[in-house]
Amino acid sequence: MNPKVKVAKLSIISNTFLTIGKLAVGFSMNSVSVISEAIHSALDLLAAIIAFSAVKISAKPADECHNFGHGKYENVASIIEAMLIVGAAVLIVCKAVPKFSGQVEIENLGIGAAVMAVSALVNYLVSRKLMKVAKETDSPALAGDAWHLLTDVYTSLGVFLGIVAIYFTGLTIIDPIIAIVVALLILKAAYNLIYESMSSILDARLPEEEIRIIHETLKAYSDQIINYHELRTRKSGSERYVDMHLLIPKCRTLVEAHNLCDQIEKDINLRLTNIRVLIHAEPCGAGCFKGNPSINSCKSCKERNKFLQ
Repeated sequence: MNPKVKVAKLSIISNTFLTIGKLAVGFSMNSVSVISEAIHSALDLLAAIIAFSAVKISAKPADECHNFGHGKYENVASIIEAMLIVGAAVLIVCKAVPKFSGQVEIENLGIGAAVMAVSALVNYLVSRKLMKVAKETDSPALAGDAWHLLTDVYTSLGVFLGIVAIYFTGLTIIDPIIAIVVALLILKAAYNLIYESMSSILDARLPEEEIRIIHETLKAYSDQIINYHELRTRKSGSERYVDMHLLIPKCRTLVEAHNLCDQIEKDINLRLTNIRVLIHAEPCGAGCFKGNPSINSCKSCKERNKFLQ
């Protein structure tokens, strides 16, 4: 089974049990903070289902309608997950605000604390597994799901500490305060997800570190190429796309130019995963070549000097 699909299934199973458990305990306690955590877990469950669907679709090969593959389904899924988080935050606030107006009896504090502690532990373990696979496969959908669960870890711990505080102080107003804090943390996670996914959908360039790796790889061929320009990069789901124009000595044969481009593509693939490189080879326009000189005769070439700087 595809490791991305496998770990997405794990997230669905864990979130199903946690949502049911939190809802049952939240209503038995009459605690808005515990119910807010149940809502959060329910949204995490829906997000896990969306992530599961997205990674299955994104694994499909390119076809006639999607020449560049289906990678951006993961970016769309991540944005949908973020919007679900925003909806959960709004719902939590709506439930918490009325609680500030008066005292509310909160019961079964011990059970509530136990459920929150178990929830934090389970979500921590599952989020670590999700994040590990997300990094290995560079999957935005799984990364979004992992961030959901990691947020749930922090919020569950917050509700746990709130329940403990209510037990020792008797101040039930702590309950809606914690619910509001949970909502704010959720909104921050939503913002991060939307920002990262929109960058890919809008074809923002690759991160600076990855651009640097491409430049370094090309520099290693300074004895075979004159220069390069029009370097463009973008990302689609976990897939990276790079294209550039490569300026080579006009004395090179077509076969030599093709082999050189192939080798550069292979070297970039060794350093960056899931990358598709397209190189347009251009002959140098200088009129300095006579016979069949080597590139070492290009030492005075202005274009090559720019490249070596």
